[in-house]
Amino acid sequence: MNKFLKGNGLSILSSVSVVFAGMLLGFIVLFISNAAQAPAAIATILTFGFSSLRNFGDVLYFATPIIMTGLSVGFAYKTGLFNIGASGQFTFGAFVAIYIVINFDFLNPSLRIFVALLAATLAGAIWAAIPGLLKAYRNVHEVISCIMTNYIGMLLVNYLILNTIFDPMRASSQRIPTSTHMPMWGLDYIFADATRASPLNASIFVAVFSALLMYVILERTTFGYELKACGLNKDAAKYAGINENRSIIFSMMISGALAGLGGGMHFLSAAGRTMSVADVLANEGFMGISVSLLGLNHPIGIIFSGVLIAYLQRGGFNIQPLGFAQEIIEIAIAVIIYFCAFVLLVRTQLGNIIAKIYRTISKSEVKKNAT
Repeated sequence: MNKFLKGNGLSILSSVSVVFAGMLLGFIVLFISNAAQAPAAIATILTFGFSSLRNFGDVLYFATPIIMTGLSVGFAYKTGLFNIGASGQFTFGAFVAIYIVINFDFLNPSLRIFVALLAATLAGAIWAAIPGLLKAYRNVHEVISCIMTNYIGMLLVNYLILNTIFDPMRASSQRIPTSTHMPMWGLDYIFADATRASPLNASIFVAVFSALLMYVILERTTFGYELKACGLNKDAAKYAGINENRSIIFSMMISGALAGLGGGMHFLSAAGRTMSVADVLANEGFMGISVSLLGLNHPIGIIFSGVLIAYLQRGGFNIQPLGFAQEIIEIAIAVIIYFCAFVLLVRTQLGNIIAKIYRTISKSEVKKNAT
């Protein structure tokens, strides 16, 4: 029992519990909206992703950007910071990637993709450095500064699109050249059916590699130890000789780099993709918070939680033919995701309940042995 409480068993149980509770309430919303079609809608949500290889490829395709923003939030959280600015970093990285693939036509397509993604990663890191610097040198809470940089980033990107790569016929950025789409690496043949292939591409491998790299940095390097130590206790880390200001800035920059790379890959991943000029924050950044919390901020857990949330979203999107309004679907999925945010609270409460049961059983066994 003690091993269960201290190990991963309690973490997994808490994640499963919140997902189940969220799905239950989400399904109640569907029943209230359309009781006759609710069973079929629930069946679609639960089975759509596994109904074909193409559909599962779609799930992985839509999971990729939220895995990246989930890793962004999770990395910051592991080092004692709460990066709520992944949306702005995602948007800024996406713009830089789009700008490069459109204008750097003197580079061959493969090199242009590489340069675009590298620049997107750097753009996300630079944008995240702003709240990092404010936190390190002015003790401005990162949540406040990240919220500010989210909106500043959104409006700045809109301005830059209008003045650099705007297409007035579409009221958005110019189309990304077909030659600079992310390589498929044969996934379009694997995840396909008789009609069409999934848009799944090499981005999913980059996301998995990023998760593994994050794990190695945090758990297997001195640098990662310093970042976590600073997050746990800034004063103690300083006393131990760790440069706490540098650690805060680096932590935010690495976190932003993951979000920026996710934005760049997302917009280079599909044919005809453009970036709209709209005063709307990128939803992927906020989805990353739920993905990170559901995955308990562990890199591997974030991969699975990102796939799960994308699975539910794709299933929900495909119940519209059953007569459900898009708004009802979004409410049901939002309820599920909202419950995911309570995973840490549920983990604590479950731990207390299980520990209490364990102590009660132990006391009864002691009394039994005494008699």
